[in-house]
Amino acid sequence: MPEPVLKTLIVDDEDNVLRAIKRLFMDEQTEVLTAASGRAGLEILKENEIALIISDQRMPGMSGSEFLKLAREIAPDAIRIILTGYADITAAVDAINKGGAYRYLEKPWKDAELLMVARDALDRYRLLRENRRLTELTRKQNEELKRWSDELQMDVQQQTIELSRQNKKLSELNRRLGQKIEEFIAAFSNLVDIRGGAAHGHSENVAAITQRIGSKLGMEKQALDRIVLAARLHDIGKIGMPDAIAIARPEDLSGDGLLQYKSHPVMGQSAIGMIEEFRDLGVLIRHHHENFDGSGFPDGLKGEKIPLGSQIIAGADLLDRLLSGGLTMDEIGAETRKRSVTVLEPELAYLIAHYMAEFTGYRANKGGESALGLENLRPGLRLSRDFRTDTGVLLLTKDTVLTEKHLELLKSCDFLNPSRTSIFVWV
Repeated sequence: MPEPVLKTLIVDDEDNVLRAIKRLFMDEQTEVLTAASGRAGLEILKENEIALIISDQRMPGMSGSEFLKLAREIAPDAIRIILTGYADITAAVDAINKGGAYRYLEKPWKDAELLMVARDALDRYRLLRENRRLTELTRKQNEELKRWSDELQMDVQQQTIELSRQNKKLSELNRRLGQKIEEFIAAFSNLVDIRGGAAHGHSENVAAITQRIGSKLGMEKQALDRIVLAARLHDIGKIGMPDAIAIARPEDLSGDGLLQYKSHPVMGQSAIGMIEEFRDLGVLIRHHHENFDGSGFPDGLKGEKIPLGSQIIAGADLLDRLLSGGLTMDEIGAETRKRSVTVLEPELAYLIAHYMAEFTGYRANKGGESALGLENLRPGLRLSRDFRTDTGVLLLTKDTVLTEKHLELLKSCDFLNPSRTSIFVWV
């Protein structure tokens, strides 16, 4: 379906000016509407979606700055330009301050300059409109995800069908939105934490620790990225469980309750496996509760038969849960070493105990945390908190090390939706 043509409103009390500008815009991708006074222009604004307003300053009855101030209330997103003579520069400044004018041009204008400014303004409006569309689409998807979570109280087959339907929707959404895949994965992991009764940020913490363990092991980046993605979704199978089981500790369960709890890795694999590109993640999720001595579940795998990615996720999951228990670093290290050979592969247990503080981010640079504006960011800085836009959209997760691409993303989002939120980093 072709994109609708944007509309431009020209307001001037001189008919020859209106005709001249309308002729100038004949070959432009915009429909030109005209008004001979500010009041007539306001009536047109009430009945049309206007992308660009070009108004003369000196008009009888209502000046251009007065008109733009009222126009801003009716069409706040419209881009506003004021035409003014040299003697009316003060009025042009007033139009910018009170009427939110985007630019002012002196009369007589230069055709090339007016066209260039108008094209830039229309492009800006298209970006704003696209941003609104994507934001609304994201809101609707999030509402759909919440509704879906509330309704998942059926048996395993029904849960799998529902997960398949949602994952197909997510797959299509990710195809269309490209770079927004990280945002939706983060939303899913937050939903898993809430549904499973985990401490806030558990899934993201496990993913961050998994990233650091894999880096210490010298893993290739592409393979490690897949393991980290699985870590963020490792408890997704808990979404469809009854509350009493989802929020319980496995050691407090028995009988059917324990059996249901032990099914969540399989349910997680079933859900993720519906997306062809995520089937390798499903295998890692299935085995993240296997123990090195074969005493784990669901398949009782032992030793090297457990995928390395699942072993790393299991170690990261254990470490984050121990940290949430209020233990000291020494106590956590002792507990991790004690589980060597039984729960964790010995070398992995040693690695986690040895680099524990580094993995969990407790050894921040001596400079501490600092809140910076976008203009003060530089490649190499590491985020100390998740960064979300003013509308709540997650852009970058805690512990992201900023690159030039990250800075371009932040600048692009700030252009479309200026943020008043500081960005917290370790300095």
